[in-house]
Amino acid sequence: MVGQFILSLSILIILHECGHFFPAKWFKTRVEKFYLFFDPYFSLFSFKKGETEYGIGWLPLGGYVKISGMIDESFDKEQMEGPPQPWEFRSKPAWQRLIIMVGGVTVNFILGILLFAMIFNVWGKNYLPNSEVTHGIFVDSLGMQLGLRDGDKILKIGDKEFERFSKSAFINGVVFDEAEQITVDRDGRSLDLDLNPKVVAELTKYENQKTSIFELRLPYTVESFIDDSPAETAGLKASDKIIGLNGNYLPWYHEFAQAIAKVETERVTVTALRNRDTIIADIKLLEGNKLGVYAHPAPHYYNFATEKYSLMKAIPAGVNESWDFLSNQVKAFGQIFRGKIKAKDSLGSFITIGKLYGTTWDWQRFWNLTAMLSILLGFINILPIPALDGGHVMFLLWEVVTGRKPSDKVLEYSTMAGFILLIMLMIYALGLDISRLF
Repeated sequence: MVGQFILSLSILIILHECGHFFPAKWFKTRVEKFYLFFDPYFSLFSFKKGETEYGIGWLPLGGYVKISGMIDESFDKEQMEGPPQPWEFRSKPAWQRLIIMVGGVTVNFILGILLFAMIFNVWGKNYLPNSEVTHGIFVDSLGMQLGLRDGDKILKIGDKEFERFSKSAFINGVVFDEAEQITVDRDGRSLDLDLNPKVVAELTKYENQKTSIFELRLPYTVESFIDDSPAETAGLKASDKIIGLNGNYLPWYHEFAQAIAKVETERVTVTALRNRDTIIADIKLLEGNKLGVYAHPAPHYYNFATEKYSLMKAIPAGVNESWDFLSNQVKAFGQIFRGKIKAKDSLGSFITIGKLYGTTWDWQRFWNLTAMLSILLGFINILPIPALDGGHVMFLLWEVVTGRKPSDKVLEYSTMAGFILLIMLMIYALGLDISRLF
């Protein structure tokens, strides 16, 4: 998990800073430092080539390039006291400074597009056609509050057809696109369900972000057994379909799992179907009320599809995927300002991000997360907040439009204020993650 996170972060930081570094060099602007991670007081590694010092800092909260004659997070006031020099940032035309500043976020957006395109070209896009979901869904308490019921088949989110079965697509439609209604097939009838905004707001809370809402409803068919399985010893075989517990008819896996979790006895009676025969097995449970059985997963019952992409098709698909992800971030940001989503439920530090990578190395997941983080990094950096790229761009646009350059003091104080705000936000996000751990 840590290795994947550090590698992903390093790739994003280095390429982002290259987006500033190379335009600065093209316009003959001196770059004093190029650092992966921050280096307050000391660095882990550094060397100098030409006029630039390259290095790795010890604080993995970002990276930076220090450009001569520019007020940035280094707050180097001495260089600003003398007259502007030809190689300094402040001596360059506004349009050149603007290109230098937007270079980082431009690289982030292009990188996200290219990574999504690469993922589609190499792995394709796996999905479950909604038409395959013949058994419908089962829902948790939050799904029940939304109006869903076990066995429902979701047909529409708002006025959009639910063509691919996906919880993320459902949440995006309900939360970000603000659909007011969902349509389901319930017992063969089409039914429109009006959504309660208060319940929809619950979906965005941090504590609910890992709740199921709904899952595929599956039969409980035996695939295999663990070693010394009590279920196998009791006579169950692979391909048996488990349908009951202690005389109660429970044809679905989730029903059986919920029921057996509540059992307080050591032995249970399990009913199963084998072809047309009914099998009754008396089973001594393992610790945790387990039968020692592996059930068939969803692909055994449903035909999942993989959409393949040629290189020519993968690139526009990467653009669309990046745009969809970015638009959802913008919508979420807007809903935070409108009070529909609480900021604390959407904030997370490197702990939250690191957990996304999982404890096993999966290259498809790694590149997918890196692509999303690249788009997210570009979006955050372009926000008009002093100390971020967007803050510099805001002042440069003001200069281009009005013909008047903000004073160095204005730039210095606003950058310091923005830097303090960002540090406080980071500390707050870290505090939230630590509180969530306990």
